[in-house]
Amino acid sequence: MNIFVLCTGRCGSRTFVQACSHFSNYSAGHETRVKMIGADKFAYPADHIEADNRLAWHLGRLDAIYGDDAFYVHLTRDREKVVASYAERWAAVGGIMPAYLNGVLRAGRHSRRAAAEDFVDTVEASIAAFLKDKSMTMSVRLEEAAAWFPAFCRRIGAEGDVQAASAEWSHAHNSRRPRTGIRKLKQKIKGIQQVLVEPPLG
Repeated sequence: MNIFVLCTGRCGSRTFVQACSHFSNYSAGHETRVKMIGADKFAYPADHIEADNRLAWHLGRLDAIYGDDAFYVHLTRDREKVVASYAERWAAVGGIMPAYLNGVLRAGRHSRRAAAEDFVDTVEASIAAFLKDKSMTMSVRLEEAAAWFPAFCRRIGAEGDVQAASAEWSHAHNSRRPRTGIRKLKQKIKGIQQVLVEPPLG
């Protein structure tokens, strides 16, 4: 059985995968096929747990391929914390927030916070709508992991070091780091490279 962790991002998805890495009967990965397109993007191995916030933009294709045969987790976090985190993560080019504001909404006159709020609400609504007809789901909050993670393990029949898996939730993975001058420069260079490298026509 495949398991997909659907979320906005900035809500503990990397920690989720780190916890699941202690299972012996499932593989687990974070954004493992993020750079792929077409059928390859959804060619996950059997018995794999995948967390990738960008899957929220591919729910139609995910449904067509996996439908009701997969187990879906809707992972959330305190909305204010997610919005604040995204409002801070604003790479000049190459980042999902400026791409959403300027490319999807075409509403560049609005503030970063307004864009982050709209982004979070849009993704959450899309995931909720996608899960309406799914029979194997869990809706969980990052802040309450100690309460729901054991139940998740039981529902999917997880084997391995479940105690070590549960302990991972006491550590922050991929937490927001201060944007130093060097880090800002690296992000800008990466973004510029993404823009300048034009893909081939065919």
